[in-house]
Amino acid sequence: MIESFLFRALLAGAGIALVAGPLGAFVVWRRLAIFGEALAHSALLGVVLAFLLEVDPTLGLVLFAALLATALWALEEQRILPTDTVLSTLAHGALAAGLVLVSFVDWLRIDLLAYLFGDILAVSERDLLVLAVLLLLVALALGRHWRGLVSLTVDPDLARVEGVPVRALRLLLDLLIAAAIAVGMKLVGIVLVVSLLVVPAATARPWACTPHGMAGLAALVGLAATVSGVLASAFVDLPTGPTIVLAAVSTFLASTTASRVLEWRHLGRRLPRLAGGPLRR
Repeated sequence: MIESFLFRALLAGAGIALVAGPLGAFVVWRRLAIFGEALAHSALLGVVLAFLLEVDPTLGLVLFAALLATALWALEEQRILPTDTVLSTLAHGALAAGLVLVSFVDWLRIDLLAYLFGDILAVSERDLLVLAVLLLLVALALGRHWRGLVSLTVDPDLARVEGVPVRALRLLLDLLIAAAIAVGMKLVGIVLVVSLLVVPAATARPWACTPHGMAGLAALVGLAATVSGVLASAFVDLPTGPTIVLAAVSTFLASTTASRVLEWRHLGRRLPRLAGGPLRR
């Protein structure tokens, strides 16, 4: 019989994979990895503030990430500095502020390693409830606004001409990504959480023919990585968060290699025909 903590970890891994798959597709399409990194690196300040205000850390993380995502969304419209420069500056500033605040508050004891690298085997039933609510919100939001989100990803100007509320949908997507990052930190930590969004989607990209297909395949890749990472960490005594990410990266490398080989073989079959065909009489 499977242990209860391991069962909860598997459920949490499955839930975050289903959330990260579709959102990760938009992260890859819109090149938002730097946005995710900025949110993740700023999260420590949210954790410290949650403890100081005596708020549940997960709730505090979600609220802080949502506030920061809104601020970053507003800063995207400024033309003074490049967006990646602004993101990097704010992220490292928030990270430094969190570390300084921890050093000043003597009575506050935070296990920084748990927040840096996650602890999925310690997931509680309450964490599963939070993840279920997030999964429901993501499913409802993407189900209702999928076409608009894809349109603004492909061509924001054309989407605006067609009547798509580009700014509102961009804010919605940023908030969903922020919530996924905040909740995913419980599983793999601040350092690795963005990889759950980027790596499965990047793995699925060469094999998907439609946006729906890429989102679904990314969710399956993430599910396989989380399940294999949890089982490996439980039975081989490996760190869970890094093992999950390593499984995902291994799948990405295998997928990329296979797609390249297939391209080369296809090109090799076509070259003789392209070279000799038109010259034959």
